[in-house]
Amino acid sequence: MAASQPQWRIAGDYFENCNCDVVCPCLFSTAPQLTSRPTQGVCDVAFGFHINQGHYGDVTHDGLNAAVIAHTPGAMAEGNWSVALYVDERGDAAQRAALQAIFSGTSGGIRGALAPLISTVLGVKTAPITFRQEGKHRAVEIPGVMHMGVHAIPAGDPNAEIWAVNAHPFNPQGVAMAVGDEGSTWADYGLRWDNSGKNGHYAPINGSNA
Repeated sequence: MAASQPQWRIAGDYFENCNCDVVCPCLFSTAPQLTSRPTQGVCDVAFGFHINQGHYGDVTHDGLNAAVIAHTPGAMAEGNWSVALYVDERGDAAQRAALQAIFSGTSGGIRGALAPLISTVLGVKTAPITFRQEGKHRAVEIPGVMHMGVHAIPAGDPNAEIWAVNAHPFNPQGVAMAVGDEGSTWADYGLRWDNSGKNGHYAPINGSNA
């Protein structure tokens, strides 16, 4: 963490939905993580975040949401990512700036470790973001832009999820294996994705730049 950056911490929940077939080789393959080529050749992935409790310096952002999309032209570790960020319009100016700093990676943490892979920032927008967490389902809605959701893939015990441990930097303790809802789409910046039936994950998150 750079000395000039405020310390931050977030605790909440997240999900992602990419265009890989289940299961994504970026995380699960015989090669080091992020070095295998996505099943479609490129990666189109959307992330939704809900913060139960969090702060950025003295600025709290409990209950706020954020969303990020990323496109990579090949294996994720090769870089050249294009990204866009959406921050919750319910936050005041300081809270929105805090969310931008955290989820853009400019203030360190795991997202800061990924920031050098980004070559193009499509934009940062303030938007109404609804995050839904219901049992084995997660979803984010940004009117006219994002309608993304995932649900747990079938498991041996139909009442439980399949969890992958030591597999994802957002939560090494475990991410649930999931699949994109029907109609899981994003459209903005002249682009449109449909990740229905494609790979997904969800998990609690608890991170900081300390």
